[in-house]
Amino acid sequence: MTLSFFDQFMSPTYLGIPLIALALSLPWVLYPKPSARWLNNRLLTLQGWFINRFTQQIFQPLSLGGHKWATLLTSLMLFLITLNMLGLLPYTFTPTTQLSLNMAFAIPLWLATVIIGMRNQPTHALGHLLPEGTPTLLIPILIIIETISLFIRPLALGVRLTANLTAGHLLIQLIATAAFVLLPLMPTVALLTATLLLLLTLLEVAVAMIQAYVFVLLLSLYLQENV
Repeated sequence: MTLSFFDQFMSPTYLGIPLIALALSLPWVLYPKPSARWLNNRLLTLQGWFINRFTQQIFQPLSLGGHKWATLLTSLMLFLITLNMLGLLPYTFTPTTQLSLNMAFAIPLWLATVIIGMRNQPTHALGHLLPEGTPTLLIPILIIIETISLFIRPLALGVRLTANLTAGHLLIQLIATAAFVLLPLMPTVALLTATLLLLLTLLEVAVAMIQAYVFVLLLSLYLQENV
């Protein structure tokens, strides 16, 4: 039976139970828990260094009010990186290729930044809708455009993550299928295709990490505008 290339993005089920819940809970099992010892092992030291560097990089331009989000955004980035990386393994499912899951992350966090801005500094938050010095005739048009761009932000967050991961998985599957088909016919071309597949896999590993970082970075920029 010939399967569609898009079957890999269907949520797997077992006995009628969606396994996406297992995929979402698995990453937290993989990370070692910090110990109470003065000296940790290399893995814990590397993990702590990475978390500290990321937190410093993201929250350095933010004010002290935005530092309250450090735990949430750092956990979100580690969660997204782990999901994206696990999805590159054979016989696995990538939950972040589902637009519904990404929108479930993007909309509440974006809405929280907007609510914080409206509550703490409503004049400054509303001032983003109308740049200073705008001609009178352009005021209604610019307000409409800025309002639309504000509500498009969570959609852009979710679609960007979904589209990049989906495109990478499809391209890997297409090139892998081509390599298997060409192997008995043209071994040299199949070897070159397999080399291209290896390079593309390395690129997809980088994309999996970068897209998680970009997702959290954009959320921090939205937060910076409202704190």
